[in-house]
Amino acid sequence: MPANGQSHIRIARPSRDLAAAERFFGQGLGLDVLYRAEGGGAPGEHDLLMLGWPDASWHLELVHEPGAPVEPRPTDEDLLVIYLDERVPEELVARLEEHGGKRVVSPNPYWNEWGVTVEDPDGYRLVLCTRAWSNS
Repeated sequence: MPANGQSHIRIARPSRDLAAAERFFGQGLGLDVLYRAEGGGAPGEHDLLMLGWPDASWHLELVHEPGAPVEPRPTDEDLLVIYLDERVPEELVARLEEHGGKRVVSPNPYWNEWGVTVEDPDGYRLVLCTRAWSNS
């Protein structure tokens, strides 16, 4: 298959604590664990957690190498944006906070006007946007 609009996307990044990330994205956001692997701890082996919705064309891959961990270095603009096309449910934000998230103000006023930003346990930002995505 050529690279086109039907291609699946994997967003991959390091994590300090896969269990904390799973609580945030799984119990907090409601993503399913699509795949999990434990590397065993030898040099070059890593633990892997893939989360997503089974019917989505994307998933999140989180990696931790116990023998040589990569420290996540998120910036305020490293965003995972989910377009809800409705108001952001306060119960969803509360659930994300109960599972390790922290509601933050975005330095970009657009995201404050059109959504809610929550930092995950690794410091990356999830934006729940009230708008609908349209590429037109």
